[in-house]
Amino acid sequence: MILRALFRPPLAEAPPEKGKTSAAKRWRPLRRMLIWLRWFVLRVLLLMAVLVGVYALINPPTTWTIVSEARNHRIQPRDWARIDEISPAMRRAVVAAEDANFCLHWGFDMTEIRKVVASGSSRGASTITQQTAKNVFLWQGRSWPRKLLETVYTPMIEALWSKRRILEVYLNVAEFGPGIFGVGAAARAYYGVTPAELTPVQAARLAAVLPAPKSRSATRASARSRSIADGAATIARDGRADCL
Repeated sequence: MILRALFRPPLAEAPPEKGKTSAAKRWRPLRRMLIWLRWFVLRVLLLMAVLVGVYALINPPTTWTIVSEARNHRIQPRDWARIDEISPAMRRAVVAAEDANFCLHWGFDMTEIRKVVASGSSRGASTITQQTAKNVFLWQGRSWPRKLLETVYTPMIEALWSKRRILEVYLNVAEFGPGIFGVGAAARAYYGVTPAELTPVQAARLAAVLPAPKSRSATRASARSRSIADGAATIARDGRADCL
């Protein structure tokens, strides 16, 4: 009896009720769509990670912003400047101007974000890493799709690039004026020097134009450039420039 019970074929399952069958059929297209959406999202994320990994080793040849600006302005010749070929004064100035806690955060400056939220201000709290993600991989302008992609790219960049690499790429693709992209082109166009020869005053003036490169000039002193010079000296003293 026991052996007969062990080798007895399993009982056939009762057929599903008619109502449950029709409900399953109704949900089947949604399940298929969710499976396809998951497949698509995973492959998009993989492609994004591959691009970030490639640019950890290879310098981006151009960006969407440079291509679009070429329709309106002649793009100045761009020579890639390695981080060691950029004066420490320029590195500190751009960090002081754009993201004073650059060496301390993981891509998002939560302290600055909380300040903006608490004050109800409309100003942004984008870090240099976020701006690098936007400048290298995405397009300019304000839109939720771009912001979402930027939010995904940012931790990938922080995970796969060093802080020095992030700053190097940022300084080589940032816009410093109409048709002037990269610190090499900016140093040559405004001061006739190489990035390594930029003085603290020149570096502060270049960093001062970054929020509005088409309306500000790096040839004149301003309250903002003087404030940036002071900020650069401050982060050099308190250790916030140690990763540079």
